[in-house]
Amino acid sequence: MEKQINLSDSEWKLMNRLWARPPMTIMELTAALREDTGWSKNTVITMLSRLEAKGAVRCQQGVRAKQYFPAIERQAAARAETESFLGRVYGGSLGLMMSAMVESRGLTESDIAELSAILEQAGGNTQ
Repeated sequence: MEKQINLSDSEWKLMNRLWARPPMTIMELTAALREDTGWSKNTVITMLSRLEAKGAVRCQQGVRAKQYFPAIERQAAARAETESFLGRVYGGSLGLMMSAMVESRGLTESDIAELSAILEQAGGNTQ
C-alpha cells in the first residue's frame, strides 16, 4: 500500500511547480514561487527539506546544483488530501459533502454531467 502523505497549503504550491516542470533547482523554484509567495531561497530550502523528510520530493546532484523531483504523483497526493478532508470535515460521508456543495453553490449542467460520467465509470446507476 502506498504511503499517504499529507501536504500543507504551502507544500502544495511548491509541489505544483515541481509537477509542472521537473526537475528544478532551488534557484529555479525560488524564482518560480517568488511572485506568488514572496519566499526567499532559505524558505524554499526549508520547504524542500520538509518534503524530502515526508518522502514527497527526491533530489540528485546535477551538473551545477541539486535537481529536485516529485517523489509522489499528483493524483496520489490529491486522493490522500481528498480522503483526509472528507474524514475531517464530513466524517467520511461523501453524500454529506455533496449535499453541502449543492446547497451552497448549486451544480451546473457541466458539474452534473461530470459527476454522472464518474458514477457511470464506477458502475453506479445515474438514471
